[in-house]
Amino acid sequence: MRNEDRAVLSACYQAEGMVRIASFLPEERAVALHHELRGRSDWIQLFNSGDKLFELDRAAQAALDAERKADLDHAIYAGAREGFQYRYETIRVPDGESARRASPDSLARFALDLSSGATRDLLREVTGASDIRFADAQATAYSPGDFLTGHDDRFPGKDRRAAYVLSLTPMWRIEWGGLLIMHGDEHAGARAYPPLMNVLTLFRVPRMHSVSEVSRAAAYRRYSITGWLRA
Repeated sequence: MRNEDRAVLSACYQAEGMVRIASFLPEERAVALHHELRGRSDWIQLFNSGDKLFELDRAAQAALDAERKADLDHAIYAGAREGFQYRYETIRVPDGESARRASPDSLARFALDLSSGATRDLLREVTGASDIRFADAQATAYSPGDFLTGHDDRFPGKDRRAAYVLSLTPMWRIEWGGLLIMHGDEHAGARAYPPLMNVLTLFRVPRMHSVSEVSRAAAYRRYSITGWLRA
């Protein structure tokens, strides 16, 4: 990336608290990651009840009968009416550098790339956070009915400098939902960003944001790799 392009991204981030970088990965690598995520079976569904986290692998999800699924839906939607609530699937990436280097997983390689070398230098320059040491990471998939309500990523002790979302969804319609929404205040309205392919969104922590519910009309799942750049 040219120095002048890096300067423009940095200026945008400093002014707006966020920036979007198109074609972040080489096209063939982004396409390969998308195909891999679509084909993997080790997804774990996450949802919460207040402060409690629940996890269901694919086998546990398949074992739920229709009545139990309906009860879960009811509880999850009820939780979203007033509090913080989410439901989506994830594949986690270890934080440790040695574990990432030993892993054959392409997600671990991606996280390692963000955490070192020229890519980390770019992220430090764009965000202005020169103390960024590494990026944690998880793959996420939102199916119809999945969502993430408003939150600001504030977490004491995690030293989060910025959040990132690498969107890996090549075909999407805005009306299918799954929009990344950056919340405004009384002076500025919210901004919504649809899933795209190979676009990296960076935004400052803390910042209130959410992911709108994916519609039952959606023909595909919403794929991304997300995490935080941490000191």
